[in-house]
Amino acid sequence: MMQNTIDQLNTLKLFGMAAELERQLGNPTMNDLPFEHRVRSMVDHESTVRENKRLQMLLKKAKLPIGASIEEIDYRSSRGLDKSTMLSLTNLDWVRQQNNLVITGPTGTGKTWLACALANYACRLGLSAHFVRVPMLMENLLSARASGTFSLRLEQLKKIDLLILDDWGIETFSKRAQNDLLELVDSRLGIRSMIITSQFPMSHWHDALDNKTVADAIMDRIAHSSYTLQLSGESLRKIKGATAKKSNKTIIT
Repeated sequence: MMQNTIDQLNTLKLFGMAAELERQLGNPTMNDLPFEHRVRSMVDHESTVRENKRLQMLLKKAKLPIGASIEEIDYRSSRGLDKSTMLSLTNLDWVRQQNNLVITGPTGTGKTWLACALANYACRLGLSAHFVRVPMLMENLLSARASGTFSLRLEQLKKIDLLILDDWGIETFSKRAQNDLLELVDSRLGIRSMIITSQFPMSHWHDALDNKTVADAIMDRIAHSSYTLQLSGESLRKIKGATAKKSNKTIIT
C-alpha cells in the first residue's frame, strides 16, 4: 500500500514528498514521531527539492562563466572595493527598483567576477539572470534582424530580471549595433535591471559611439538609472599568477 502511495506521489510530480516518505519508511525510529511532524517533514522536503530545482534551472539559464558568490568577495585587495558599498549592492534593492549597475576598471580587477557573484545571488533569491559579452550580443541581435526575429529577441531579453553585459566597448560598435544597443537599453529602462562591465570609465563611452544622437540617448538612459562601481589596482590574475609561481619555486627549492 505504501509503495502505491509513493508511486502516486511521483506520478503527481511530488518527488520530494515521495523521497521523504520512502526515507521515513526505512527508518523505524520515525514511527515514534507524531503524524503531523512526519507530514510536515514531507512537505518541507518537497519545498526544498523544488527550490533547488528552480535554482539549478535559473543558474543554467544565466550561463555565468564564473562560479562566484558574494560570500567569497575579497575586500583585502587594494582595488578600491568598499565593503559598505558592496553590502548595500548585495541586498539587490537596486534590482527590485529596476536600476542598473556599471562596474568599470582595468582588466583583471574582478569586474566580471563581481557581476557573476551578484547574478548568482539574484538566482538564489529566485530572480532570473543572463550573462552575455557585448560583442556576442551585438552579433546575436544582428542575426536576429536578418532572420526577422529581432523583436522576439528583445522581448526575451526584456523578461530577464538581471541582464549582464560584459566587456562594453571592447570592440567598436557598428552603426547598426549602436541602434540595436539603444533599442535594448530603451526596452529595459525602468522595467528590468542590467550590470554593465567595461575597462573604460563611463566618461569615455560617449566618444566610442560615432552616432552622437544615439550616443546621447544611450548615455542619458544609463547615466540616470545606474549605480557605479569603479575598481582599480593591478590585475588579480597577474598577482595570483606571480604568487603561484613564487610558491612553486619555494617548493622546488
